[in-house]
Amino acid sequence: MQDYLMVFVVGGLICVIGQLLMDLTPLTPAHVLVLFVVVGGILSGLGLYQPLVDMAGAGASIPLTGFGHSLVAGTLEEVDKLGFLGIFTGALKASAAGITAAVLFSFLAALLCNPKG
Repeated sequence: MQDYLMVFVVGGLICVIGQLLMDLTPLTPAHVLVLFVVVGGILSGLGLYQPLVDMAGAGASIPLTGFGHSLVAGTLEEVDKLGFLGIFTGALKASAAGITAAVLFSFLAALLCNPKG
């Protein structure tokens, strides 16, 4: 039960921060999206995001900061294996499933839904 609570609290706090940024600053949702991915990547590169993922699980890995973490963690892993070539392959290898799912479900939504245009 405590694990579910931690997932909810951490994921909720990340979402609250995003909402506050959109409500209290001139940042657009696109700015917040990019900011969260970059912050997740920076925190991952500094070794600060993985402990949060270990503690909160999906609460930290599902939000956009988790995508940034996934990109950087995959890149670092591939650099350890392949050297310089890992810079180019790591991020795509680590995030391929998420990107594929996003494209597939977006395509299905476009086929099934009528636009309001």
